[in-house]
Amino acid sequence: MSAPATPPHSDAALAAVLLAIDPFGLGGVWVRARVGPALDGWTAFLRSCLSAEMPVRRLPSHVADDRLIGGIDLAATLRSGRTVVERGLLAQSDGGVLVVPMAERMSGATASRLAAALDTGTVTAEREGISAVWPARLAVVAIDEGRDDDDPVPAALLDRLGLAIDLAAAPERYPDDMTGAIERARHRLPEVRIADREREALCAAGLALGVDSLRMAVCALKIARCHAAWSGRGTVDGADLEAAVRLVYALRATQLPAGPEDAAAEEPPPPPSPPQEGDPSSEQATADAAGDRLVEVARAVLPPDLLARLAAGLAPRRPGNSAGRRGEGAASRRRGRPLGSVPGDPRRGDRLNLADTLRAAAPWQRLRGRQGASVIVRPEDFRVVRYKHRSESVTVFVVDASGSSALHRLAEAKGAVELLLAECYVRRDQVALLAFRGAEADLLLPPTRSLVRAKRMLAGLPGGGGTPLASGLDMAAGLARAVRREGRTPSLVVLTDGRANIGRDGEPGREAAGRDATDAARRIAGDSLPALVLDTSPRPRPEAAELAAAMAGLYLPLPQADAAAVSRAVIAARGR
Repeated sequence: MSAPATPPHSDAALAAVLLAIDPFGLGGVWVRARVGPALDGWTAFLRSCLSAEMPVRRLPSHVADDRLIGGIDLAATLRSGRTVVERGLLAQSDGGVLVVPMAERMSGATASRLAAALDTGTVTAEREGISAVWPARLAVVAIDEGRDDDDPVPAALLDRLGLAIDLAAAPERYPDDMTGAIERARHRLPEVRIADREREALCAAGLALGVDSLRMAVCALKIARCHAAWSGRGTVDGADLEAAVRLVYALRATQLPAGPEDAAAEEPPPPPSPPQEGDPSSEQATADAAGDRLVEVARAVLPPDLLARLAAGLAPRRPGNSAGRRGEGAASRRRGRPLGSVPGDPRRGDRLNLADTLRAAAPWQRLRGRQGASVIVRPEDFRVVRYKHRSESVTVFVVDASGSSALHRLAEAKGAVELLLAECYVRRDQVALLAFRGAEADLLLPPTRSLVRAKRMLAGLPGGGGTPLASGLDMAAGLARAVRREGRTPSLVVLTDGRANIGRDGEPGREAAGRDATDAARRIAGDSLPALVLDTSPRPRPEAAELAAAMAGLYLPLPQADAAAVSRAVIAARGR
């Protein structure tokens, strides 16, 4: 028997090695990295780990369906007079690896196509009068180049990629040729066994980190077995479990696991008598101890930015629907990102897709009596291009300027607006500011990207007086509806303690003012406006939480928040 291979020193190199051992079982790898030497070095090392006969292809940005899943070969069909079908990228990548750059910009439809191929190992083309099925056993390398405020990688794809790495700490050099050791590990893999205790420990570690996907638990088991095979072991041990936790759960964590002090506080009373050997309770205690050790491993390898966001109680950047983060997608006939083609009439202002129109007409040429080089096209063959463009995002800050602590709240709002305005220069988003105090609400800053104007308006904002919360919410909702009618995407950020004492009619009275505020919040929920309530009271109070629940928004207590925390909370609310 050959000597076991030495595991690579970095998780980036280890992920490439494990993917090469079982590419189709692990599904692929999610790589967080920006374009640069670190990404180039890792992809070159991955290619060196793969066998020479495995194809490696790249998925173009905004790929069309006929290129992805296959369709009619237009030139061959028109030349031969019969329907000729060509395979798409998924079928051409059968037995190999498909690299997806800028995966955060992938459309949901493309992600669903890739997910179906990963699930079934085949790709089906049923369009334009054809029906074909090709094998498509492949692994996907999804390169995520986005920032925290960019769109996340679609969940349909990310949930099927077992490995997850961040190249922020990638090594400068990678190991030399490892194909021989990888091949030996691949032959050893079917013989590797994992005990039930280790299975339970991995599942417990995933739950402690907030990773509730069953697919990820299965992938963690597979990666532990691959690591054991690479290390020359026939059974999975603690080192294999730790590698699985680092490579599967670390980047996907959505909550901080309980620390030692929390665990001690929640520890149940000791049993009256120690368990005997072979007792199920003893085995469970051992499994729990193993799970706790894996959780500590995960805490140690959490990326610093993710650790900071989880500690602040903010949602991490995670897959899902991200409409509103950079503006909702709006349909357009003439501009935006092309989404493929649909049957239509170019005389109505839509742009004709000539290639897809010819593909739709090609299968019927013999029946239509085509002669010579001409192509007979009928109205039902017309295909027009669909477009989708991002509308501008407008963040409306609603600031409670009443009471003795108004200056503290306004300082937070000022810092958050300035931070967001700096980002708006890049994303072309806008910010608006309104404040309520005394008996009414005032629009201080209409939607703008002017940093100088925002600073000037915020500097002159007075504080003190009553809390006309309902008036402030009504004005904010009206402004948000006007913004939406203009084709932009609004979101509300309300900084208040939720303790209204001035009603819509301008009269004092907490009970009536509370009812008016709740009614205004429910109207915001009825308009489906994204909202975030920042509780600015010295200690979190139920009034602000109830206000957030009434407007179906996100609630975040910020007793001592700084501007950066407010800005992160706004980004988290947009991504909900």
